[in-house]
Amino acid sequence: MRLLFIFILFIFSCNEKISKPNLVFIIVDDLGWKDVGYMGSDFYETPNIDKLSNNSTIFNSAYSASPVCSPTRASIMTGKHHVRVNITDWIPGVDPKDRYLIGPEDVHQLPTEELTIGEILQSNGYSTIYSGKWHLGGPGFYPENQGFEINKGGFEKGSPMGGYYSPYKNPRLSDGPEDEYLTDRLTEESISFIKERDKNKPFAVFISFYNVHTPIQPNLKYIDYYKDKLKTYSDTTTQTDIEGDAISVLNQRNPDYASMVHSTDENIGKLISFLKQRNLYDNTLIIFTSDNGGLSTQAKVAPTSTKPLRAGKGWLYEGGIRIPQLIKYINQKQQDLNNIPVVSYDLFTTIVNHLKLDYTHEKKDGIDLSNLSKEKNKRDYILWHFPHYHASLWKPGSAIRNGDWKLLKFYEENKLELYNLKDDLSEQNDLSSKYPLVVKKLSYKMDEMLAEMNGKVPTINQNLN
Repeated sequence: MRLLFIFILFIFSCNEKISKPNLVFIIVDDLGWKDVGYMGSDFYETPNIDKLSNNSTIFNSAYSASPVCSPTRASIMTGKHHVRVNITDWIPGVDPKDRYLIGPEDVHQLPTEELTIGEILQSNGYSTIYSGKWHLGGPGFYPENQGFEINKGGFEKGSPMGGYYSPYKNPRLSDGPEDEYLTDRLTEESISFIKERDKNKPFAVFISFYNVHTPIQPNLKYIDYYKDKLKTYSDTTTQTDIEGDAISVLNQRNPDYASMVHSTDENIGKLISFLKQRNLYDNTLIIFTSDNGGLSTQAKVAPTSTKPLRAGKGWLYEGGIRIPQLIKYINQKQQDLNNIPVVSYDLFTTIVNHLKLDYTHEKKDGIDLSNLSKEKNKRDYILWHFPHYHASLWKPGSAIRNGDWKLLKFYEENKLELYNLKDDLSEQNDLSSKYPLVVKKLSYKMDEMLAEMNGKVPTINQNLN
C-alpha cells in the first residue's frame, strides 16, 4: 500500500494540473513547403513533425507574409501586414545603388510602439520566453523589449554568426561545450523554462530555430545516415533549371541540408515528448510554421528544392511564399486538412482568439484560423510586397491572390503575369494576355491595398548612367 502511495505521488509530480491553456510556437527558418515528410519530401525525414500532423490541422495553402524573414516575423509579432509597419526587406537588407531601380527605405527594427503578441500574452498572465532567431532589430529592440521575459539567442542577426556549433558568437546566448549544437541548446533552454517557471501561470514558448538557414553546416549526428541514403537512389545528382538570372534546384539531394532538417525534427520531437510527459500536451496550442519558402533559387546551386512550386526564398512565385504549417488546437485528437489560403499574420489573431486572451486594441489584418467556418472577415485577397532586389536574384515586385487567380507585378520590367493556381500550381502558363479583365481587376486591387497601407514602391535610379 505504501509503495502504491509513493507511485501515485511520483506520477502526480511528473504531471501538472490542467489550467489555462499554454502556447508553443515553433518557427523554422527557411523551411520549404516540401521540406517535410507529411508534405511529400522524398529524401528528408521528419518523423516527429509527421506525427504531430496526425492530430493537427494541416494548412495546405499556408503562405508566409513575405518571401524573406524579417517582414514575416514582424507580421507574426504584430498581426499586421508588414507593409503597415514599414518592414519590407530583411533587416538591414541590401539595396544596390547601381541598378535600374532604388528600393524604398524601410525601418530596421520592429518599433517598440507596436503591440506584440508577446506583450498581450504577458498582460494576460503568461510566462513568456523567446528562444532563437529574432532578426527584428538590435539593442533596445530585442525580444525582452517586446514582451518576452526571457530571451535566449534572439538578436539582430539573421543567421548564426558562429555557425551551428559552439562558440556561437551570439550576445544573447552564452557558449556551451565545444560540440554543443545550437538547435539542441535552444530546445533545452525552452524545456528548462517550462520546468522552472511559476506553475501558477500558463506559459508561452516561442522557439525560433536558426535551422535551416545558411550556413549549410551538416549535423554530425545525421550526416553519414543521409550520405548512405543518397547512395540508394538511382538519381544522386542535383537537377537544376534556369529561373530568370538565377538557378533553381529541382530535386532534394543535399545530405548536409537533410541532416539539418532531421536535427530540427528531432528537437521538435524532444519538446513534444516533454509536454506529453508533463501532461501539458493536450492543453497546449502548438503552432508549427516557417518564415518564407525554401532556399531553392539563387546565383549558385541552392540546398533544397520546392518543386512542383516555382522558384524559392526571395521570390514571389509560390516556392518563395508557400510554407508548411500545422496547428494543434487545444485537445485536438484528429488530423484535419484545410485548403483555404492563409497567411502569417493570421497566427496572431488565432492565438488571441483560441486562448481567449483579453485584447481590445486595433483591428488586425489576420483572421482566426481556429474558427474559419464561422469567420465573418474571410478575406478575398492576399497581397505580397517585396519592392527590393535580393541575393536570390529576385527583382522588385508585388503579387496578389484572389481565389485561384494570382497576379505578379515586376517593377523593373513594368510587366504583369497572371496564373490560375488551381490548374497551374507550378506557374508555367502566363494567362495575362488571355484574361485582360482579370489582370485589370487584380492590378487595381493591388494598387488600392498598397495605398491603404501607405506602401512604398521602388523608384527609378536617377544617378544611373
